[in-house]
Amino acid sequence: MASAPQPTLPLFYNDLMPLNSRDHAKWTSRPLDSIDWLKGQHAVPLTVEEFIQAQRDFPIIFSAGDQPVPLALMGLNEGVNTFIDDEGKPVGEFYLPAYARRYPFLLARLTPDAQDLSLCFDPTCDALGEHKDGEALFTDDGQPAAPVQAALEFCEHFEQAGARTQAFMEELAKHELLMEGEVAITQNDKPDTPYIYRGFQMVNEEKFRALDAAVIKEWSENGLLALLYAHLFSLDRMRVVFNRQVAQGKVPEQSAQPSA
Repeated sequence: MASAPQPTLPLFYNDLMPLNSRDHAKWTSRPLDSIDWLKGQHAVPLTVEEFIQAQRDFPIIFSAGDQPVPLALMGLNEGVNTFIDDEGKPVGEFYLPAYARRYPFLLARLTPDAQDLSLCFDPTCDALGEHKDGEALFTDDGQPAAPVQAALEFCEHFEQAGARTQAFMEELAKHELLMEGEVAITQNDKPDTPYIYRGFQMVNEEKFRALDAAVIKEWSENGLLALLYAHLFSLDRMRVVFNRQVAQGKVPEQSAQPSA
């Protein structure tokens, strides 16, 4: 269902360029009327800070592999996003993961041995450019204007949330709580041909219940317990998302075992 994205560039990004007042002095930022970069993306990375909000709309699962990451499922099949239509417009109201809201900006190291992160952006995104309209990225004296300051603050917070997410995943690995997931969903008119979804990981509830009381107490105090319950509760959204696919005519005709 969902493996950790492994492209040369991060998910959504077609290119990366460092933002600076020399090359982009006359550039502006303007709002877009669509979220094109989410079209056809069925799994979006999540940070632990988003679990409580995201579990109201999406199943929260963990990618396959040795270094799993939390993912919000916006569709159960590869290439299907039930929350974004073919024109990049939102379908109803829902929580938009920070990973998607961060685009087209990103903090990155300009060289492999660089110690500091620099604010970069995807130059293929129409939100930024030498537009006649929009809000200036830099002031006349070359200082970052409000859009750049806001982007930098958001990206810095995202990096911090990413570090906390990694710590959470290390706790799950330490106690060997993740297991291979499988979900079978049947339609009323086809009870004998369930749709089987695999290729993801989820918390093993049996091992979770068997945890030492001291660990449960510690997790209750530091907030990790709430994150685990948010993940487990969110799995009920699998059928909800599946039904969205049915309503949108995006369910394969045969049982599927997709992997991203």
